[in-house]
Amino acid sequence: MFTRGFTGRRPAPDLTDRIPPGQHLVPDFPVLSAGPTPHVDTSNWSFTLRVGPKPVKQWTWDEFNALPRTSYTRDIHCVTTWSKLDTRWEGVLVDDVLAAAGLTPPTDFLLAHSFDGYSTNVPVADVVGGKGMIAVHFDGAPLEADHGGPARLVIPHLYFWKSAKWINGLQFTTRDEAGFWELRGYHMYGDPWREQRFTND
Repeated sequence: MFTRGFTGRRPAPDLTDRIPPGQHLVPDFPVLSAGPTPHVDTSNWSFTLRVGPKPVKQWTWDEFNALPRTSYTRDIHCVTTWSKLDTRWEGVLVDDVLAAAGLTPPTDFLLAHSFDGYSTNVPVADVVGGKGMIAVHFDGAPLEADHGGPARLVIPHLYFWKSAKWINGLQFTTRDEAGFWELRGYHMYGDPWREQRFTND
């Protein structure tokens, strides 16, 4: 499922503080997925916030897009060694999702769930405080299906497999539960600056 054959070109000296070890810059936006791209009709889209198995709040596409919107520009880093700088995202911060639900995080961990059955784990601390967003636009346009549209999680400071495509919910869990790639040998946290690609990194 994966190899350790990671190689990367050394970044330009003026970018060394923005390119993690083992990464190289790309001008495009590579498309990588665990399976086929699902095409989710926004009329059938919903986003559910859960505490354990219990749903506590659900939004339709129109309801979700009525929540406060935020834009930010961030660098992103894929575990397959590419990095893309100054990516522009627009969507709803996880902070605003929780505020709309009237929910204070009840646990320290989350699982992000997607329409294709994908999941990934992330500590709550890594999505609150403006760190995590449910993005619906990229580079000024609606998010394309190949890049996770109509909505994806974006957590720029972690390897990009943590930014679940085609997201349909967040679930609070009492422990740090492994998601799809974590069960297959990827790191439970995934810090690019510490090269946390695989389980024992």
